[in-house]
Amino acid sequence: MKYKLSMFKFDLAQTRIPTKPIENREDAKLMVVHRSTGEIEHKNVSDLKDYFDEGDVIATNNTKVFPARLYANKEKTGAMIEVFLLRELNQENRLWDVLVDPARKIRIGNKLFFGENDELIAEVIDNTTSRGRTLRFLFDGTHEEFKETLTALGKTPLPKHIDREPTEEDTERFQTIYAKHEGAVSAPTAGMHFSKILMKQMELKGVEFAETTLHVGLGTFNEIMVEDLSKHKMESEEIIITEEAAGKINKAKNTGRKICAVGTTVMRTLESSVSTKSEVIAYKGWTNIFLFPPHTYQIANCMLTNFHLPKSSLMMQVAAFSGLDLLKKAYKEGIKKKYNFHTYGDAMLIL
Repeated sequence: MKYKLSMFKFDLAQTRIPTKPIENREDAKLMVVHRSTGEIEHKNVSDLKDYFDEGDVIATNNTKVFPARLYANKEKTGAMIEVFLLRELNQENRLWDVLVDPARKIRIGNKLFFGENDELIAEVIDNTTSRGRTLRFLFDGTHEEFKETLTALGKTPLPKHIDREPTEEDTERFQTIYAKHEGAVSAPTAGMHFSKILMKQMELKGVEFAETTLHVGLGTFNEIMVEDLSKHKMESEEIIITEEAAGKINKAKNTGRKICAVGTTVMRTLESSVSTKSEVIAYKGWTNIFLFPPHTYQIANCMLTNFHLPKSSLMMQVAAFSGLDLLKKAYKEGIKKKYNFHTYGDAMLIL
């Protein structure tokens, strides 16, 4: 069967897409979907611990979101320009790959001034795409001082559908509690449901956590423009699988334990480095893997994920794990039971 974009369409009311996080992370709703029987249970995230036992492994993404959205004034005209930091290209020369909006106003050679007192100045040195640019930041100080200045000037990069200014609460909540390695411009949202209490409860049961890294880029959320999914190209994102994480996961696999991938980012990370024996290989590099039906997952046998938007690459990755028919059934049930979708939405555990 050939899967097409139109097969992932469903009706979703805007009221089911919250713009603020729930007060307590583990109070979110949890739908539990059993692939073998098609059974659906309705729980809370706090019940997650009941589905895991000693020796099971939960694989997480420890990437950390940085305040990637900045605002600058263009030289001479003073026009306000939004600058969205994507990735650092060269630390020594302070070169960054960025998106600018409105793009039509920015050309090579233009200078941009950041902050009320021009704490940062950047020069446009390359046009990489219709909206993308390469900036060279001009800053007299150490790299640490430069990054501190960027952080002070930047704002939490909430998705565009959350049409409001980010708050101090977003600084904490648009982030997992185990975030360590800075590099993401969007949060791995499934992991945002874990609280310290829930993780401690699971550790006391003997459940192990294996940390991986995928620095989430904006490409994950690009609209898919082709009906034939095999023609969609994902943007590359940096991933890290340590020897320690690979060891924990492979041990669980070889002893028949649960391996739960927390979110589509972890699924993509694990599926990007698999041996001929269907084991995880430690790896540091890049991946542009796009997972969609009928892909067969080789590592994880369990998945925790959010409820995703229609026709999104995220929905397709989940459908490859659960089966599209079962996922559509779950989404229909979720809409009926008033589950929330997308960034600050509820969670689904697929067993």
